Amino acid sequence: MQLPPKVTERAFERLAEIGAADQGQALRVAVEGGGCSGFQYEIKLDTQKEDDLVLEGAGEKVLVDSISLPFLADAVIDFTEELIGARFVINNPNATSSCGCGTSFSM
Repeated sequence: MQLPPKVTERAFERLAEIGAADQGQALRVAVEGGGCSGFQYEIKLDTQKEDDLVLEGAGEKVLVDSISLPFLADAVIDFTEELIGARFVINNPNATSSCGCGTSFSM
């Protein structure tokens, strides 16, 4: 059985810092066809839809739609601050390769 993605405490804390829930928003993590490796992540603030899996922590929500869910099984959604900037990142054990931009992968 596949496990749903996990969201780190740091990612939930960042959502709280930007006040996502206060604005009625949640972090949507989706997988779309395209990108330089076949699939790409779409990460944005959005509102909850009916078929979403809702992951909650620190009063914040992360949403994954039912179509993206199999691609994100066992993945970890994190927030990182590096020299190139701060961003939400996805560590996905299902991806067989990824490209340098960090948003595109193949399975």
